[in-house]
Amino acid sequence: MESAAKNGRRIQITSTSEVYGKAAKIPFCEEDDLVLEPTSKARWSYACSKMIDEFLALAYYRDNKLPVTIVWLFNTVGPRQTGRYGMVPPSFVQQALAGAPVTVFGSGEQSRCFSHVADIIKGLVQCALTESTAGQVFNLGSVEEVTMNALAEKVIAATGSTSTIRHISYEDAYGPGFEDMGRRVPDISRAKESFGYTPTHSLSDIVMSVVDYYREKTTLSTPAATSRQTLPMAGDLFPAAHLTSPGA
Repeated sequence: MESAAKNGRRIQITSTSEVYGKAAKIPFCEEDDLVLEPTSKARWSYACSKMIDEFLALAYYRDNKLPVTIVWLFNTVGPRQTGRYGMVPPSFVQQALAGAPVTVFGSGEQSRCFSHVADIIKGLVQCALTESTAGQVFNLGSVEEVTMNALAEKVIAATGSTSTIRHISYEDAYGPGFEDMGRRVPDISRAKESFGYTPTHSLSDIVMSVVDYYREKTTLSTPAATSRQTLPMAGDLFPAAHLTSPGA
């Protein structure tokens, strides 16, 4: 950032909705208080590390006139995403396609809003190209809320699977003391008013994009197809209109 400030370069920090922590006010607005637990709870280390980046970046904006913007992403999903690090839709899809039980943590009544990566890429580019966003923070995501139970049912239906839903306690999944948030819904009005951000992919679109990817991947991994297997290019996954700049 020091180099960018000296050379007048634009900076955009891609951060996370995790910074909202245990905030109870729904939907989450960029000016809301952020509620985190003690440092003894390791779950919040990721959010805290992101917040340090944001404090530093905004200090450069105030003190050095560095044109910097912060973007908080909400549960971005798309083709080629794996189930690592708790990514729910690809985990559900892979389990359903295999005919295995779809594992849902906790009661399954916790809810999230999932965003298609193409919508997020377009929003990031729009934000970066809008000079008036400097010095501000923006939510980027979808407002279509779904519980984990309902998502599991949707995935099972989309795959035509005979899988059942199996609930696992948070303690068994993460160890003692883990807490999850009941809801995480963004207020995206600031992004819409500032640079026209409007998600166009529904939850059904998102689920099917992941299902189609893993179905094709399974087909390509069979012995007969191994010799001709190639990785899809970005232009094959997203419409060209969404790819005016590389996305995170």
